[in-house]
Amino acid sequence: MTRTAAFRYPRVLSIAGSDSGGGAGIQADLKTIGALGCFGMTAITALTAQNTLGVRAIHAVPLQMLTDQIDAVVEDIGVDAVKIGMLHSADTVRTVAGALVRHGLGKVVLDPVMIATSGAKLIDDAAIEVLVRELFPLAVLVTPNLDEAALLAGHPLQGEADMEAAARQLLERGADAVLVKGGHLAGDTVSDLLLARGAPPLWMRAPRIASGNTHGTGCTLSSAIASHLALGADLGEAVQRARTFVRGALEAGARVRTGAGSGPLNHGWAPQPMRLEPLP
Repeated sequence: MTRTAAFRYPRVLSIAGSDSGGGAGIQADLKTIGALGCFGMTAITALTAQNTLGVRAIHAVPLQMLTDQIDAVVEDIGVDAVKIGMLHSADTVRTVAGALVRHGLGKVVLDPVMIATSGAKLIDDAAIEVLVRELFPLAVLVTPNLDEAALLAGHPLQGEADMEAAARQLLERGADAVLVKGGHLAGDTVSDLLLARGAPPLWMRAPRIASGNTHGTGCTLSSAIASHLALGADLGEAVQRARTFVRGALEAGARVRTGAGSGPLNHGWAPQPMRLEPLP
């Protein structure tokens, strides 16, 4: 390090799968983290062969390689916030949980990627139980969409009352705070619910944005929340600012054609310069 170095960037680590199509996974995370003025790093859990039409193949990264990625990043660069995405097996969940504990990593946003757009489960029941038991207590926020919240709660979610009941169930299962995303509900209004332990429900409602380009929305939201936590926002502020970023990215990308299926958001709609923070 040179003698003139006096600053560092806010550092966000994404532990997630790779999307070869660039719309979701670590690719969406890195675009989001950079657009919000943070320095993004990755620990890849799985490689996928996919495009806007769907997933063709998934190849798991060996657990030792996953461990080595996390260790290498933390031991040299450091981490201010963590976003966790696709964890396809119980052993992968245990590996990530062990690394979080070993390094004392906080400000963890867990996006439980469990259901594919086609409706297929991406994680088995054993892995779900391990995820709840070992990762829920380590996360400051869990961000299931409607289908994932239904899977975790054990029953379908038909409206806002069901969303709140499911959120309370997840708090009872060890989560400190839950953001249930209601974008899959029918209607012209999108309702999201933030429920934190000991706090009243915070409903966030906004008009639905008409767009066929929604691939990677959940990844983008969770990595934006982690970025704002790294920038120093409290949880409520981080969630609200992240929702603003995602809505802007949806609107900016709505008229763009990328592939023949569900295209990506426009992550570069309002890029921020890299934030410089004084070295401790």
